[in-house]
Amino acid sequence: MPVSRKPRPSRKRPRRMAREPQSQSEVSEVASSPLPAPRTTKIRVMLNLLVRHEGSSLEELVAATGWQPHTTRAVLTGLKKKGHPLTSTKPETGPRIYRIEAAEAGQ
Repeated sequence: MPVSRKPRPSRKRPRRMAREPQSQSEVSEVASSPLPAPRTTKIRVMLNLLVRHEGSSLEELVAATGWQPHTTRAVLTGLKKKGHPLTSTKPETGPRIYRIEAAEAGQ
């Protein structure tokens, strides 16, 4: 006749929740808090410079972002591909000026 054994208690630890459930008042406090301000990215800085009436030169964009000139030109190409109406003009004297028309910049 086989010997019967008593069942052993489980060696597993009890499961814990990743975080404590929030009460209804905590949820409403989080929902009513104001949204944080959007981050100021280098792309946003470039767009702000390009939307100005006088536009911006490559040197100004490089100084504002800290990027190399070839990287800055690549970002200008990317903005144009994303649908921003980017224009480039070369005055008689001075550097090339890049500009986005303000009326259409909101697209």
